[in-house]
Amino acid sequence: MDVSSSLQQQRIIVEQLRREAAVDRQTVSESCAAMIRYITQHEQEDYLLTGFTSQKVNPFREKSSCTWHRIA
Repeated sequence: MDVSSSLQQQRIIVEQLRREAAVDRQTVSESCAAMIRYITQHEQEDYLLTGFTSQKVNPFREKSSCTWHRIA
C-alpha cells in the first residue's frame, strides 16, 4: 500500500468519525420515555394487543385448508 492511498484512507476515516461525532445524542431515559409514549399513543392500532375485528382482515389467517390426495 503506498503512502497516498494510506493517507486517503485515513482522511475517509477522519471524515466518518467527524460525522459520527456530530450526531445528536439522547439519553437512554429520554429514548425510553419517547418509545413508551409512542406505544401508548398507538396501542389501539396494534393488532397484537387488540386482535382483528374479523378473520377476513387478518393477513395471517390460513388461506385454505390443507388437503392431500392419495395417488393410486
